[in-house]
Amino acid sequence: MVSPQPVTSESTRTPEPRVLAAARPRGLSPQGVGMVALALTVTIWAAFALSARALSASTLLPADAALLRFGVPLVILAPALWRRRRRLAAVRPGPALKIICGAGVPFFLAAMYGGSLTSAAFVGAIVPGMVPLFVSALMVAGGKRAPRGTQAAGLALIVAGVVALVWRYTAALDADVLLGTGTLLVASGLWALYTVGLREVDLDPVGSIGLLCLPSFAVVALLALTGVLPTGLARAAGGDIALFLVVQGLGVGLCAGLLYAFAIRRLGPERSSVVGSLSPVAVVLLAMPLLDESPTVPVVVGVPLITLGVALANRRPRTKVSTDA
Repeated sequence: MVSPQPVTSESTRTPEPRVLAAARPRGLSPQGVGMVALALTVTIWAAFALSARALSASTLLPADAALLRFGVPLVILAPALWRRRRRLAAVRPGPALKIICGAGVPFFLAAMYGGSLTSAAFVGAIVPGMVPLFVSALMVAGGKRAPRGTQAAGLALIVAGVVALVWRYTAALDADVLLGTGTLLVASGLWALYTVGLREVDLDPVGSIGLLCLPSFAVVALLALTGVLPTGLARAAGGDIALFLVVQGLGVGLCAGLLYAFAIRRLGPERSSVVGSLSPVAVVLLAMPLLDESPTVPVVVGVPLITLGVALANRRPRTKVSTDA
């Protein structure tokens, strides 16, 4: 998913993770390493969209996928999170709720359900694509200035792209696709709330992952134990468990956050967001061989519009430099 431009103040900058430092290919410049990290991040974001669509055909239920998504990072990061327990406890309730609701259980279930009713292309385009628009709306509601110029044009292209995606199904009154699209828009709005919450906390990427995953895992486990969310993890096929463990738990839950934060430090937020906007295109290309999805005319028209719109919406306006002597 196309993540927002994170806080880059000195208080939130963290040293390069040891795993990434040890795996750095020799001979690559810092910018080259950043591009590798960003390419891996885009691939993981695309895998999230593909898994949202693939869940409906697997032996796993949404609660099972959620337990893997939020549980695996907690197990791997447990020692690091314990060392950060005081900083996690000091996070204000408001930003914490934005993060937990915005990228936790409500977002996850909305994305999975929306993906089961539409296609991987819809998940990959709508969920990350609409985030800049929702974030801008939240910023304006909070008293910030409305986007102008290139950024406003990018937001308009995003809306045009989403309309192009769903227009055919609106005319044909395809209730499932329209419901799925609406659910994906809800998921995108929740992710925008997560975006705003991230800007309001002073946590490094590991701390942010813990703040999200710990309460989310507890909520899913409680809902599963009480029967509110059915679970079939004990009867699921081993291959499905392994796939979602790698894609959702290790990929989305752990690696994407760390790699994207690393890419931001190497490339800067603007270049990272522009390259990250290619995620919807990657989803469409990967869905063809992996899920046997053929891109329709609305997808061919809508996805490029959304991709271009995201790239423009994430551009920072250039500041004029005075040339007066």
